[in-house]
Amino acid sequence: MLFHKLISTSLGIGYIGKGAGTVAAVACSVCWYLAWHDNYQFIPSLLITILITAIGIWSSNVVSKIWGKDPARVVIDEVAGMCISLLLVPVTIKYVVSALILFRFFDIVKPLFIKKLEKLPGGWGIMLDDVLAGIYANLILQGVLWFRLF
Repeated sequence: MLFHKLISTSLGIGYIGKGAGTVAAVACSVCWYLAWHDNYQFIPSLLITILITAIGIWSSNVVSKIWGKDPARVVIDEVAGMCISLLLVPVTIKYVVSALILFRFFDIVKPLFIKKLEKLPGGWGIMLDDVLAGIYANLILQGVLWFRLF
């Protein structure tokens, strides 16, 4: 159970209380920048994102049985969504910050079917709304790149 608590709270970030989701997304952004700013590699970053998402579903499913439906201390979903928002995006401060802002917007406001995904059972509902928020953020950034707006 300790493993699932550590994973689902992103090594304890979820225990800080209010704003833990934002702190987890910022921590993920900083780690992503430090890991990839000099040498971005798509395949390893994709594999890490898939692994975080899969383990997040598993661990969130386990802890939701003791902490209840979509507990606030589970923030691995923010980490997974943030990773998705950063895939195939240049690893510069302006793009990482833009991804963070867009991801948090979609995660908090929950437009365009994101809210519906929360209703899925267990870890699926906890994780997939943030996965979709990350996809939406990434699609906007891909549009920015396509039209060279930055």
